Formats: sequence, C-alpha cells, structure tokens
Amino acid sequence: MMKPYLPFLVLLGLGCSFGVQAQERIWRCGNEYTNNAADAQRRGCKVVEGGNVTVVQGTRPAGASTPSSTASPRPTGSGPRVDSPEQRARDSDARRVLEGELRRLEARQSELMKDYNNGEPEKQGSEARNYQKYLDRVAEMKAEIARNEADLASLRRELDRLPASR
Repeated sequence: MMKPYLPFLVLLGLGCSFGVQAQERIWRCGNEYTNNAADAQRRGCKVVEGGNVTVVQGTRPAGASTPSSTASPRPTGSGPRVDSPEQRARDSDARRVLEGELRRLEARQSELMKDYNNGEPEKQGSEARNYQKYLDRVAEMKAEIARNEADLASLRRELDRLPASR
C-alpha cells in the first residue's frame, strides 16, 4: 500500500536537489571580481561571502586610452591657438550675440511681469467658473518668470567672463 504523502516527498526532494548548486568561491580585488583562486591569492584578494554575485564582463569604450598611452597630454577644451586679432574678433562676436540674447530675455521678462500683474493676472474666459485653472495658470506664470530670471542671470555671468570690448 502506497502512502499518500510519498509522491509529495519525492517531488520535494527532487526540487531541493535542483535548487542547490555548487558555486565557486568569488574573490574581490578592489573593483574587480575573480573566481581564479591562484590569481586571487597572488593579488591578495578577499573572499566575497553572504550573497550571490553576478559579474558581467564589460568592454572598454572605443577610444579609451590607457595611462601609458597618454604621452603628451593636452589641456581639455583647448583648440588650436589663434592669433590675438582673430581672438578679439571672436570675443566681440560672442559678446554681440550674448548682448542681443540678453536684450531679448529682458524684453520677455518685462512682458511676463506685466502679464503676471503682481500675482493677480486677469482671469480668462473659462477661469471665471473654474478657479483651479486660474491658480494653475498663475503658478505656471510664476515658474516661467523664475526660469527667465535664471536665464538672465546665467547670460550676465557669461558676459562678465568675456574680456571687455574695446
């Protein structure tokens, strides 16, 4: 006579045996992981314990240089040297463009402030019945004024960085 719980025990035993698999030891060497015991002992790595570790081997991005291949470092952001009159002309052009942008933003700011009316802009058609729409529009206007002020401040900082025009 077969016991009713015997098939259950057999299935449970098979399931447990599939779930338990031997995993090799993993060592951590700084920011690298390895499962090569000889390499890990040679490098003085520490054994990783208490959790599963999944390591996916990455590749170096194209154009990545090794420290030994940087024989003549160039300062970042520097292009070919330009003679002084040409550089002054470029600075003058940049100042002219930035000043034009500053005037445009200042005009936009005065228009926004006029429409905002110290936090009480005129209500539009559908806002008379739906006060939340009005509040949303006022909040949107306030945020746009703040963004415009930040843009103005950054343009002024950029203009201050440029050499004075002659």
